[in-house]
Amino acid sequence: MKLYLAAAVLMLLLAVHTEAQEEPTLEQQFAKFQTQVKEIADDLTENTKTTFEQLEKSEFAIKTKNWFTEQYKKVKQKMAETFN
Repeated sequence: MKLYLAAAVLMLLLAVHTEAQEEPTLEQQFAKFQTQVKEIADDLTENTKTTFEQLEKSEFAIKTKNWFTEQYKKVKQKMAETFN
């Protein structure tokens, strides 16, 4: 009978000890949270950078930039003709 009781107590102690080790401390939880926030921020930064690069290289952006450049040159030329 004593052997069964000792085995039961030993199993209980082992279970309590295992559960105590599995729970992360507050410091570990904050470190994990900080890592997760950093990963999200890095992903967002990379996605934003990629999107802006794609927009910059898009046909619409190139045509718009060229159109503004042409309009600027025309206005500059007319201004030069007017003042000369």
